[in-house]
Amino acid sequence: MLPQSPERFPSLAPGDWFTSFTALLNWLAYHYILVPLHLEFFRFILFIITIAAFVQFVEMAIERYSPLLYTNLGIFLPLITVNCAILGASLFMVIRDYSLITTVGYGLGSGLGWMLAIVAMAGIRQRLNNSRIPKGLQGPGITLIVAGLMALAFIGFSGVLQ
Repeated sequence: MLPQSPERFPSLAPGDWFTSFTALLNWLAYHYILVPLHLEFFRFILFIITIAAFVQFVEMAIERYSPLLYTNLGIFLPLITVNCAILGASLFMVIRDYSLITTVGYGLGSGLGWMLAIVAMAGIRQRLNNSRIPKGLQGPGITLIVAGLMALAFIGFSGVLQ
């Protein structure tokens, strides 16, 4: 069942499970949130956020209830989230009909932005490990707050070059 399993078919199960369940979640979110609000053009953003949130939820659950499985999975769960960022950048590039040069610039900017966000989050989490945080906010709670504050900070960069 683990991704590094030497057996061929059991190692495919997690990928199939994630694909099937996130497809279900995306369908429900699209038809019950976006369509009634006539916001269908947000579908790619919704799909990426749904996939990333689901993967993070599963990772936290596995870490809590099955530490051995969490250790064995290693980088595979976070890698799914990174793939969402890559998918998002690729879809936006196609939708916006960028030229080759613009696509290269967009790809470099997206990669650098992702790297900056991850390095900043790692640095903040390192500092949080040495801080006194209220019991109810420890772990995912403070991480979500920090991610939200970082998102607000990055919104300040939007429109700088326009």
